[in-house]
Amino acid sequence: MASRPTTPLPGLVLLSLALAAPLAAGRLRAAPIPLMEPAGMDLLVASGERADYGPLAEQFLTQANLAYCGVASAAMVLNSLAVPAPAVPGYGRYRFWTQDNVFEVPAGSQVVSADVVRRQGMTLAELAGLLAAHGVKAEAIHGDQLSLEQFRALLRANLSQPGDRLLANYLRPTLGQAGGGHIAPLAAFHAPTDRVLILDVARYRYPSVWVPVADLWAAIRTLDSTSGRSRGLVTIRRLPGATPQNSPPPGTVPPPGPS
Repeated sequence: MASRPTTPLPGLVLLSLALAAPLAAGRLRAAPIPLMEPAGMDLLVASGERADYGPLAEQFLTQANLAYCGVASAAMVLNSLAVPAPAVPGYGRYRFWTQDNVFEVPAGSQVVSADVVRRQGMTLAELAGLLAAHGVKAEAIHGDQLSLEQFRALLRANLSQPGDRLLANYLRPTLGQAGGGHIAPLAAFHAPTDRVLILDVARYRYPSVWVPVADLWAAIRTLDSTSGRSRGLVTIRRLPGATPQNSPPPGTVPPPGPS
């Protein structure tokens, strides 16, 4: 008796087609896979390194203006790590980080001002400095300092544990997108396809996408004309007992619920 052919799951079929399409079209760069497409969700479900996805997705922000990609990304990271925050006007005693109050920490305003960021965005060093002013350990790693193997190992290690975050400063055209330099959080890694998930804070323009690790590595190694150095990554970890200036004392943040 002949065996009945097995029908693959629809999502896996779409994933296979998405991965094969660039090769069929003769393209050297594999196309990004949007997270909300079936193939993108399959990658998330199958990802072994996605510890950062839930906390970041819960705090997702759209950048407030065309230059605030780094500001929105920083606020997402601080909120997702539960870094003590100042009160926000209009929200009573409730405290959280916004794209305005991230500049209110005195040490942060000495790194870069909101006016400067609105005009030209942030460099990798400025992004790390702004985050460090909020009581976290933030380290800037320029892309030209990382081999592809080191970059991949860093992704796997960071995205597999919940206590740290990873921001990427990259050049969009290297990923086949229009625009220039951009900053966004990384949220998950899928080893079988060697892809990493970018949570794009310019969601009015591009969706969150899975991109090949090699493509993102090339994109963070590009030159930032403002700093004269390559773009790269910022790793962020909250330090035990460290709080930024103007943050509330421990135990004073009210529980969730009506004000």
